[in-house]
Amino acid sequence: MKLDLPNTFLAKQKKLPIKREVQNPEIQESRNFQRKPACSKPMAGSESKGLPMIDMQDFPGQLAKLIEACEEWGCFRIVNFQNFVPQSLMQDMKGVIRSLLDLPIEIKRRNVDVIAGSGYMAPSKINPLYEALGLYDMASAQDVDAFCTQLDAAPHQRQTILRYARAVNELMMDIGHKIGEGLGLKGVPFKGWPCQFRINKYTFTNESVGSSGVQLHTDSSFLTVLQDDEIIGGLEVMRKSGTFFAIDPCPETLLVNLGDIAAVWSNGRFYNVKHRVLCREAGIRLSIASFLLGPKEGMVETPAELVDSEHPPLYIPFTYEEFRKLRVSKKLHTGEVLELLRVQS
Repeated sequence: MKLDLPNTFLAKQKKLPIKREVQNPEIQESRNFQRKPACSKPMAGSESKGLPMIDMQDFPGQLAKLIEACEEWGCFRIVNFQNFVPQSLMQDMKGVIRSLLDLPIEIKRRNVDVIAGSGYMAPSKINPLYEALGLYDMASAQDVDAFCTQLDAAPHQRQTILRYARAVNELMMDIGHKIGEGLGLKGVPFKGWPCQFRINKYTFTNESVGSSGVQLHTDSSFLTVLQDDEIIGGLEVMRKSGTFFAIDPCPETLLVNLGDIAAVWSNGRFYNVKHRVLCREAGIRLSIASFLLGPKEGMVETPAELVDSEHPPLYIPFTYEEFRKLRVSKKLHTGEVLELLRVQS
């Protein structure tokens, strides 16, 4: 399908250590390198109310709070998700990614893209403090195996990556189901949507304090589950008011962001939150981001149950591949691409 874009718009566009025996050195290092800093605090001039915290074991009691967080914040923390992703697995995975991101550059470059931005991202002029490794679909055992082979991952690393990928994929499906339930939908078809996986490294120095780690952007996904660094902060989200809110490290939680696809899917009801990473202090900052993208087959569109005469569809149907290409080709990374996809009245 070819997207018919509005000419008028186009014209403008030029925790504590776990006490058990650990066999792998990188896992021991990761578990010992912890302290428990404060959780989210608002920046000066921003809202005093804290980031929503969603208890994954308190449903349906948390449905209204979940939907409000999607609408007003576009992001929220989750707690009590260990039936999906145990804390021990999170720490094991952090040890593995530290080791992989320390590999020689010639090995990391084997991690090639399947779709734009899905493979190795080297430091660049735009983001000189940032690099990442990734794979297209963590729900695919074949994709996970290819990723591990590219990086010469050891057998125990492969096993940890595979366990983590399966666990986080199941968690994302559960979050998506709960969001749909909160809107009164039954059987929301997120199953089969690719789940991109990215491990991030920020090399912060005393000289880079105050600089950008990653520039302001929205995610191209429906939702993102982020296991952030337990020590070094820097992540900030933009509220609808335009003020920034600091997301400080908060152990034993995960952060969930809503992306552009969520805004379209909800017919504009959900907020695709803009966010960035700033260097606040020297050190190595590591994070693990998992993205529930969009349907591999079929169209991105608002469910019929969310559309009526008072809430007509705001966006034309499109494929995720078309959307991703449009976003990259037009270099529209903070949500403006959605204006190209609006229904023209």
